[in-house]
Amino acid sequence: MDINERIKGQLDAHPVLIYIKGTPDFPQCGFSSQAVAALKACGTEFAYFNIFEDEEVRQSLKTYSNWPTFPQLYVNGELIGGADIVIDMYKSGELKPLLEEATAEA
Repeated sequence: MDINERIKGQLDAHPVLIYIKGTPDFPQCGFSSQAVAALKACGTEFAYFNIFEDEEVRQSLKTYSNWPTFPQLYVNGELIGGADIVIDMYKSGELKPLLEEATAEA
């Protein structure tokens, strides 16, 4: 299985998946911490992938998504964006209904 198939498999397996530096309990950068805090505040389930645990995923995801930085939030396999977008969506009230709809369909 090539790396793009692996990434697609991860995305297909989880309606809400965030690629972060570290874990939700121990994020290893401020942007990952802020994005996870916004997801947790929404109160919906989400999966995560620690990009430090797999260098191939870490490097290939940048090309797969055409997004050079982390975190990267995906909902139903679609890239939503990084920390700034996640935080803006949380503040505007757009994030919670998006996550609720995605997890309700799962």
